Amino acid sequence: MSNVSVDAKQTASDNQPENTNRRKFLTVATSVIGGIGAVGAAVPFVASWNPSAKAKAAGADVEVDISGIAPGQLIRVMWRSKPVWVVRRTPELLSSLEAHEDQLRDPNSENEQQPAFAQNRYRSLKDEYLVLVGICTHLGCSPQHLAEGAFAEYAEGVAEGFFCPCHGSKFDMAGRVFAGVPAPLNLVVPPYQYLDDNTLLIGSEA
Repeated sequence: MSNVSVDAKQTASDNQPENTNRRKFLTVATSVIGGIGAVGAAVPFVASWNPSAKAKAAGADVEVDISGIAPGQLIRVMWRSKPVWVVRRTPELLSSLEAHEDQLRDPNSENEQQPAFAQNRYRSLKDEYLVLVGICTHLGCSPQHLAEGAFAEYAEGVAEGFFCPCHGSKFDMAGRVFAGVPAPLNLVVPPYQYLDDNTLLIGSEA
């Protein structure tokens, strides 16, 4: 009886280091697996802080090939989900801009100006090309481009311009707002620069 008891105690004592080592191994293994799981869960979470490709595209600069724009033509591009107009103005149209300045609310773009290079009669880097955000400064409608004398119905003696059908605001071919209409400000000139004679970059200045 006494011998059996001693043998049992001896066996338990012999197995104790093995059991201790096994517990340590299981504890470490569980910790490692748990750590891997936490990192795996964190990666998508951290990745969600980064802007999506769509978000990056929405704020990206836009290159515009202007080589094919004919005199008098307007083209439309999208920049930051906004319509942007690029107009190649004729020499005759440029010379007509001075004639109606007494009808404008802010002919020199003094009340608001973005960017600074547009604070001139033509509101452009190069007189020939006009670049505007095509959104009315009243309530955000998109004005219509009226040419070939059609604009004279809304502004006497002015053959071409932009008319907003929503509330009747009107702008000349420099994007300057006429007096007595709901729109308080000239149309926005976005930041832009010329990469070369044929390429316009909308979104940043040189």
